[in-house]
Amino acid sequence: MIIPPSRDTVLCISLAGRPGTFGVRFHNHLYQQLGLDYYYKAMTTQDLPAAVAGIRALGVRGCGVSMPYKEACMALVDEVDPSAAAIESVNTLVNTAGHLKAYNTDYLAVRQLLAQHQLDPATGFALRGSGGMAKAVASALRDAGFAEGTIVARNEQAGRQLADVCGYRWLPELGDLCPPMLINVTPIGMAGGPEAQQLAFAETAIAAAEWVFDVVAMPERTPLIQAAQALGKPLITGLEVIALQALEQFVLYTGVRPSDAQVAAAVAYARDI
Repeated sequence: MIIPPSRDTVLCISLAGRPGTFGVRFHNHLYQQLGLDYYYKAMTTQDLPAAVAGIRALGVRGCGVSMPYKEACMALVDEVDPSAAAIESVNTLVNTAGHLKAYNTDYLAVRQLLAQHQLDPATGFALRGSGGMAKAVASALRDAGFAEGTIVARNEQAGRQLADVCGYRWLPELGDLCPPMLINVTPIGMAGGPEAQQLAFAETAIAAAEWVFDVVAMPERTPLIQAAQALGKPLITGLEVIALQALEQFVLYTGVRPSDAQVAAAVAYARDI
């Protein structure tokens, strides 16, 4: 049971176009486990500059930043950590006495997952997407030594720019290509969205792939993940990404690193909806 907030409770929030429940449950469960007087709430906004000014003025300690605000936040903070500066995309704000510093724990999470799954950097891939999260994933792949990649994006300007920055090629559609690893970094398959029931890649590409990676975390089993599981493909899921990035946010907000067992319990609680 979550302890009700008091006047001394430290507030943390998230800003997303479509707020989810994972972060709320994950953070609040860890606060409860560790006896921390913090409270976390998911929000959305139609006025990002005013929302960020409110974080500063009201003493909100931390803020998770999701689509579509990740890039626009860059111009609204006082300091940018190298994890965000290198890719010009933000997913975390930390407020210290009115000084806002931006981080990108998505990037850190993906780097960890590539290592944990022991993916060979020689593996070629196609990454669908060109937004803030796509920048984090593509940059993590580049920095982990993955040299053969294709950015698939309908937005030619954003797609070409991301491909050029990371040293990959750009295509508007994957077409008949069947790369060894498929990575979805778009809202395709996201619960509640207009493309919730769609596959991010063609069935032929999924069947030919050696690895499938979907950053969409809600639902845990997206249409892409379901199709890959049915074929017995090795997976990296959005739940893995969101759990790792949320953990790093928690540490930034509180200065406390929970044990592996505490994190596992928080993840289990957050996904039990």
